[in-house]
Amino acid sequence: MIIDFDSFEEKIHTQFKGGNGDYRVRTFEDANNRIMRGLLHPGASLGMHRHEQNSEIYYILSGAATVLIDDGEEHLEAGEMHYCPMGHAHSLINSGNQDLVFLGIVAEHHD
Repeated sequence: MIIDFDSFEEKIHTQFKGGNGDYRVRTFEDANNRIMRGLLHPGASLGMHRHEQNSEIYYILSGAATVLIDDGEEHLEAGEMHYCPMGHAHSLINSGNQDLVFLGIVAEHHD
């Protein structure tokens, strides 16, 4: 299956989950997964949030990011990936001087 993000409506979320600036996103979703191509301008962020019934992966397509995970911090560049397991919290910050473009993949966990 090909997912053409350009065919999906772009949504803009301001201060997403308590973050800074705008989060621009195009989303594919089915019963088990949500796959997003997101964009954060320099200084923008997704706020800290916990994954109670799912896990999330961020894959950096371009730009530089800082991820706050639980009590730690990770730095990512294009081609690198961050994984937030179920039960943990994280946020994503554009810590570079160009737009941060990334894939966010949320997998639901079923009992």
